[in-house]
Amino acid sequence: MEVISEHTRNILGLQLPTDPRWVNLAGISLEEILTDHAYCEQKAATSCISLIQRYSSRVELVQALAPIVTEEWGHFRMVLAELQKRGLNLGKQRKDEYVNQLISFQKKGGEPTLTFLDQLLTMALIEARSCERFKRLSEGLDDNYLRKFYRRFMESEAGHYTLFINLAELYIDKDLVRKRWKEWLEFEASVIASLEIRGDRIH
Repeated sequence: MEVISEHTRNILGLQLPTDPRWVNLAGISLEEILTDHAYCEQKAATSCISLIQRYSSRVELVQALAPIVTEEWGHFRMVLAELQKRGLNLGKQRKDEYVNQLISFQKKGGEPTLTFLDQLLTMALIEARSCERFKRLSEGLDDNYLRKFYRRFMESEAGHYTLFINLAELYIDKDLVRKRWKEWLEFEASVIASLEIRGDRIH
């Protein structure tokens, strides 16, 4: 297994890198990977909307996430346009085992502050892993246009994960946030290690 670079560790905090074989599989499954990417962007937008609706009294959160909704929906449209340009179809939304496993790790039904924290850290992890996958695609795909396409996505989304951590630290004790974030990183690495390598999924 490739050892994650110190640069990637510092930037994203991820404990386990994507297996390099994933990019090769994605390259031969463009319709599937673009479809899954489109739905990932759509879900990112709707997840931010849900947080805004649930925590509407948190002014800073609403102000921070409102433009992210617009950006993520714009990304959905960009991926949809790329599918159409290539004569490919937007397929059906698939079950996201990665996200479902992250959700299973969230604290639920107890202290509302911990529930809120885990919702934000879940979003942070999804954004960090997505950014890492976009970097892989931008470096490993044979299609030069798509390499540049995913480079733009990587650059656009690179700061999203820190936004969710910063929001958590705004409302919650920083030591608690950092302790829980460490637990999340360790859990996420175990999820990545357990999942089948599939080229038709972003996660």
